[in-house]
Amino acid sequence: MKFLLTLVLTLCWLRLCAQEPSEQQLYTDAKAGWKLTYPRGWQFQRREDSPEKTETTFYVGPTRAAAPAEATLIVRPLPENQKDRNLLAFGQLDSVWQAIRALPQPHVLRLEQRDLGRYQELDYEYTYTPKPGSAERFRVVGRRVWRGGYAYRLEYRAALSQDRRYQNLGQQLVESFGFTRSAALPSRRYDEQICDDKMYGIAALRVHDGIWEDDCRSIHQFSVSNPSASPKIHDRVLPFQSYALAKGFDNCLYSVTKSPTNAPEYVYRYNPATRQGEYTPWRLPAQGGESVWISAATDEHGDLYFITSNGGKLVKVSPADGSVSVVWATDPVRQAPYYSSIAFAGAGTHANFCLDDTNTIYQVYSTDGSLLKVDLATRQPAPEMLKLEGLPQRGGYSDVLLQKDAAGRQLYLAGPKALYRVNLDKHQAYQVRRGIYTDLAGCSLFAVRTRQEAPPRLPATATWRGRVLDAATLQPLARAQLRLRAGGGSATAVPLAPDGSFAFPTKSNQAYTAQVQFAGYWSSDTTYTTGFGPYVQDVLLRPLTVGATLSLENVHFEQGETVLLSSSLPALNQLVTLLKNTPGLAIELRGHTDNVGDSRKNLLLSQRRSAAVKAYLVSHGVAAARVTNIGLGGAEPRASNQRETTRRLNRRVDFRVVRVK
Repeated sequence: MKFLLTLVLTLCWLRLCAQEPSEQQLYTDAKAGWKLTYPRGWQFQRREDSPEKTETTFYVGPTRAAAPAEATLIVRPLPENQKDRNLLAFGQLDSVWQAIRALPQPHVLRLEQRDLGRYQELDYEYTYTPKPGSAERFRVVGRRVWRGGYAYRLEYRAALSQDRRYQNLGQQLVESFGFTRSAALPSRRYDEQICDDKMYGIAALRVHDGIWEDDCRSIHQFSVSNPSASPKIHDRVLPFQSYALAKGFDNCLYSVTKSPTNAPEYVYRYNPATRQGEYTPWRLPAQGGESVWISAATDEHGDLYFITSNGGKLVKVSPADGSVSVVWATDPVRQAPYYSSIAFAGAGTHANFCLDDTNTIYQVYSTDGSLLKVDLATRQPAPEMLKLEGLPQRGGYSDVLLQKDAAGRQLYLAGPKALYRVNLDKHQAYQVRRGIYTDLAGCSLFAVRTRQEAPPRLPATATWRGRVLDAATLQPLARAQLRLRAGGGSATAVPLAPDGSFAFPTKSNQAYTAQVQFAGYWSSDTTYTTGFGPYVQDVLLRPLTVGATLSLENVHFEQGETVLLSSSLPALNQLVTLLKNTPGLAIELRGHTDNVGDSRKNLLLSQRRSAAVKAYLVSHGVAAARVTNIGLGGAEPRASNQRETTRRLNRRVDFRVVRVK
């Protein structure tokens, strides 16, 4: 029974494959937010290793194990140390090129990168042998995309012997990959995440066994819509006592010890959602022998700031790239006219702070709750302090925080025994709830801003890298002569490394002619168009061995006629030179057409065109006995005849080496 079922499935598959599928059907992964089209009649198989890592394969035939062609898309989260990086800037193209070169007999047809701002991409195509010495070669057409902290890797793979049937379909599948409007996987990149509206405070005291004791390690989570409600308590979640707390765009809390160590200190990350914490790689510089890190805040870009108790050192940490930099090393409030009135011996601190979305720092004078303002860009303090009404006590004002809710922008003030909401227009403070907090944290003020992203600037220059290879063996030809020429300019000699590789600076999106010569090979004179930025493309040289078939690039005729176009002359003259310089060489010219129209007329046209090329060679001094010609019509297509862009590759004249002495 199993045998009969397998036989039926196989017969059905053969019937489907008897005609090359042309209809496409849409596949959408709503969970991961991507889509593509694949040929009708192909099967698909999905594997989910985790909610974030999936593998989806589209293949030909009843079973994947026997599939002659397949395309696989793997989606996986990037490692933590890579998720915020533009991986193109960290040499991803070089990494892929090295991986391809490690394969047996690789040939890179295309490897180029594109920086699209919100995501980066590598597009590539190459061939290789699965095992050294294998007679069969495989083609891979792929795309790698990095978006939102995830890697998307899509590759079509099939033997070259299957190219006529499946290559065009595989390329269409790869090219069709794109993202849906609303990706379900949230971005893992720090600066692309949306900060929620929760606010937090470090509790100065806690009740333990009915007794109040110092804390500074527990964090209270408030409801912004109802801050008077009882907070959610994250009890003793910091591994040290702290005065400083900031909330990142990733909705994690960042803190540092209050110990006056005068040594670099690691920043600690706590995730309220998972209640897990860990030290980050970021280290704040030494804060000074008589100072501690007293406050922290977040700016509109999601960068974190930490300040010392004397206001003399403000440090910025950028989670997106892990950089730590000193913003100022001298307290700018020293320039204010009122400084002497708040800086006498025994006076309180004025360093506890927050930032708004206009690059302004708000600081609070701990003695009476007055507000100080400093322009972060110019380091200039406002000339006067802002006195607030409604604050009942002197001493113990420990932090300020700007939030935004349905009522608009709100400023919260941590007082000696209570949390206050401040109306900045009326300079009035209102008690919200009881509690003593050393620092407040939040960033929802900035979450409502629309962050406009400018399109990436296309690079004006590109670096073309590749290798000069023997087209038959794909071994490097390090002694070949390579010259590159842009447009009508002069050619530049390009040196080759011992492995046949080269690197040449070019202009982006520019046509370059590669002229390659080496004894015993058909000289190459091929035009390539450079990409935007670094890219890789190998150059092949065809050996002049008996039986080798070599293309006459850019030999064209008037449509439907045998009249050679003037653009054909460089290639024909190159062949004339080769025949004159190699007296023992005899060739067979072979004419080809596409499959459009009457096959008998196509066969006759191909014969007449190959005869026209022979006539040109003879008229330029080549003995007629050294050149034979035939026409093959559309019998030997080089590419698919389904599209005009590929049909034109089938309308060609090439030549086969008959004799070499």
